[in-house]
This record gives sequence, C-alpha cells and structure tokens, in this order.
Amino acid sequence: MPRITTWNVNGIRNPFGYQPWREKRTFEAMFDILEADIVIFQETKIQRKDLKDDMVLIPGWDVYFSLPKYKKGYSGVVIYTRNATCCPIRAEEGIFGILCPPDSTTRFRDLPEEQQIGGYPTAEQLSSDIDEATLDSEGRCVILEFPAFVLIGTYSPANRDESRQEFRLGYLSALDARVRNLVAAGKQVILTGDLNVSRSEIDTINLSEQLRKEDMTMDDWMAVPSRRLFNQLLFEGQVHGDRDPGREQPVLWDICRCFHPDRKGMFTCWDTKRNTRPANNGARIDYLLCSAGIKDWFIDSNIQEGLHGSDHCPVYGTLGDTVKVDGQDVHTLDLLNPRGMVEGGKRSREWSPKDLLPMSAKLIPEFDRRRSIRDMFMKKPAAKAPEKMTLLEPPDTLAESKTEPDSASAPNHETLSARSDQDYTMMTPQASPAMYYPQQSPQPHFSPFVMAPHMPAAYYHPGSWAAPGFVPGAYMVDSAAEGQATDQDSNDHDDGVHDTEAGHSQVTSEGGVSLKEE
Repeated sequence: MPRITTWNVNGIRNPFGYQPWREKRTFEAMFDILEADIVIFQETKIQRKDLKDDMVLIPGWDVYFSLPKYKKGYSGVVIYTRNATCCPIRAEEGIFGILCPPDSTTRFRDLPEEQQIGGYPTAEQLSSDIDEATLDSEGRCVILEFPAFVLIGTYSPANRDESRQEFRLGYLSALDARVRNLVAAGKQVILTGDLNVSRSEIDTINLSEQLRKEDMTMDDWMAVPSRRLFNQLLFEGQVHGDRDPGREQPVLWDICRCFHPDRKGMFTCWDTKRNTRPANNGARIDYLLCSAGIKDWFIDSNIQEGLHGSDHCPVYGTLGDTVKVDGQDVHTLDLLNPRGMVEGGKRSREWSPKDLLPMSAKLIPEFDRRRSIRDMFMKKPAAKAPEKMTLLEPPDTLAESKTEPDSASAPNHETLSARSDQDYTMMTPQASPAMYYPQQSPQPHFSPFVMAPHMPAAYYHPGSWAAPGFVPGAYMVDSAAEGQATDQDSNDHDDGVHDTEAGHSQVTSEGGVSLKEE
C-alpha cells in the first residue's frame, strides 16, 4: 500500500539527533521506519553546496530539491520517491513556472505543452504587486506529476513580521490559483506540506480562552486573510461571508481530518523552546490534501506524534493497493509509474537511469559522476516481480478528458492513460552504459506493531496521543544534546507555533495562544 509522508524536519539532518533515527543515521533507514514511498521534507535549511552523497545517492530512491537561491540556512523543500513503487513523469520547481529546468534557459511554463505540468497562475488571478521571481526564489515548492495525480510539496511562508504579510498572502494566493487551475484542467491534485495556518478551532490549543483574553470573536479569528483563503480551498472549510471571486467552489479534502473528524489534540507542531510537546500544547499546520476524484483512494491518514526529530511531526496518507477508476479495480502501482513500467500490478520493466528527469538531484554533475562509478561496483540482480493479481487493468485507449473546469469528477482510464503516454522523452537524459543503475528490490514495509530492536512502541503507534506505554518526552535525546539541537534550530526556524500572527497560534508556556498581529 503506497504511503505519502510529509514532515517539516527543521533542518534535513536534525532528526538524526533523536531516536530512532540516530541508530543508523541514514535516510534509507529513516524512510523504512516511516514506511513511506513518497517523502516530502520542508525546511531542509541547506544550499546546493551543502548537498552530500547520503542525501542524494540513496539506493533505490530518486530525489528532487527546491533550495533557496539567496538566503542561507533557510526554507527548502525536497521530495524523495521510492523507485520500486513510483516514478514521476514530470517535475518542476516553484509555483509560477518561471524557473528553468537544470541546464536550460527556457522557463517551465514556456516548454512544449507535453513537457509542462500546467495550471500556471495567470495575471488575472494574482494581484499586481506580487513578485513572482521573489516568491519562487526561496525554495518553497516542488511539483511532481504521476499518471494518477500532480503532487505539490510546499512550505508556506510564516508571518514573522508585518513586512512579510503581503509576501505570505501572495504565496498562498498563487498556490490556490495553481491548484484550482490544475483541477480545472482535469488533473487530480495532492497538496502536502507545512502551510503555516490552522484551519479551525479544533486545530489550535485553548483557542476559546485566548479569544476572550485578546477580546476577539471567533468570526474575527476565522476572517484572518490567510485562514479565510485556506478554508475557501477546502471542502467543509468554514468560510464567513461571501466567497472571493474565483474561489466560489472548494476543490480539496483535508484527508487526515476526514479520517478523524472530531479528534481533538491532533497537533503537528509544538514550541520546543517552551517544551510544550509533552503536554501536547500545539497546533495543526501540516496537511495532506487531495482533490475530490481521488479522496476515496486513501485508506488511512494520521499524524505520527510519537516520532521526534523536529518541532513538527510527520503526517501520512496511505493509498489502497487497488483503486476505483471508472468503476473498475485498478492497481495503484499502474497509476504511479510511466506507461508500460507496471501493468496489472506486475513490473514489466525495471527502473533505470533513463527514467531520471532533469530535475533529479542525481543528475547534478558531481553526483552523476559518483553515481555512475558507484553503480558499477554495486550491481545487484533484478528483484523478482510480484505475482500478477486477477484485477482489471487500465485500457490502452487514448481520449481527451471530459472533466468540466470546476468539476470534481473522478479520474477515468482515458485521462490517466493519456497522461502517462505523453511524449516526455525530450526531457529525459540518455544514459550511457557506464551509468547503469542497479535493480532495486522493493523495500519491505515495517509493521507499526513489529518493532526493531531498542525502539519503544511509542515510535510506531500511528494514532492516539496516549499511545500504549508512551511517556511524553521519554524517548527524546539527552537534555544537553536536545537543547543544542532545538535551540539552534529554533533560532533559524521560519515558523512554528511560537511565531506570532493573526492567522497562526503562538503556544505559550502556559499552553495558551497569542492571537495578536506583530
């Protein structure tokens, strides 16, 4: 069952100071503990020069970075994909499509249509004072397209001071427009990451009490521009007053909330300086959202509050092994790989370097050379393909999508088939024999209830805050090491529940929230 996991790690190496990550200190082991097939990290806080082999040349994984162009130790988003499970057909960086692929001077939005992901915000959808180049320069978004859906991994700006308010709203407006345009074009969308906004009262600690202290009403709090914009994007979002032009209809479901509609305390971010995590005084600002056509594809979604390593915790969503397309059961792996790679749930051909997209960090020259040399000495036999299940397969017919611009209809065979059958080979580098990449066997998923040695049960408990045998804070690193990590990271942290804004809660030492704007 393919799993998508998002996590604001507050520094890409930060988790390795905590259990269970510090046992092996490898990303490969981390991804297996997360049981993930697609991993989205926010706040990597590195630049191009800081990339190392262990971040890029992970056996069996591909990787796509968006790094800040100017600021150091700031922001950054990366998406890792497990080759045994999925392989994207297109990849882009940024919201607006104004950046260029590596080694190219042509912007993503100016590429031939069959090479674009599409859905780029138009001038009519954005205010005139939005600086597209600046918004896309901070390493805040990676977009991958699979035959089944477009995956957007993002890190939304925080409201650290008044000068960033317009920047933040500009980014959220552009993100809203990109998602709506993709859905209107007939594509399914998964939006995931740290959006730096709590959507409702249940997602913030002690809100009612603090509203009284701040002399605010619930309507005032819900009317904060960032929250109002976010809720207009969501089904079941609470929108006070008339909707904005162009946002008349919701387009995304909050998957984790769908599985836990009334659960309180389902927080994803805490103030580590004030040590509010043991008491669970936090906020939910990390999300996995999807368009209506693939909502029923998810069979589970939850937070993993027992996993430490950041001031945020991971959030995951799990897709079924088979999904309904046009009323037929289709293997999910068929829809997560290019046409002809997996058919009927059975691998027809192995992943190879020819499947790398220009955005892949493995093609950065210094890593490309070392990857080629390493692979010659690490050649492994191909993994045995799983037995074919007797389920219906997607047809090979090619037809245009019938999805209306504002509809939320489910995907059909024709649109998925067409999407995976596009001629995107012009974007694919050709590999020489020296670039042979070893065949990777599928990584086994860890059962949440089968523990590795020396790992407490709380690490693997996927749901309740009061996990069996779980003592809050008991499995964190020693106080000296923890203080060194969290204090340093928090100083650089662009946002957490300690940042003050009208649209974002500040968890205080008493567990309250400050709601005033800076």
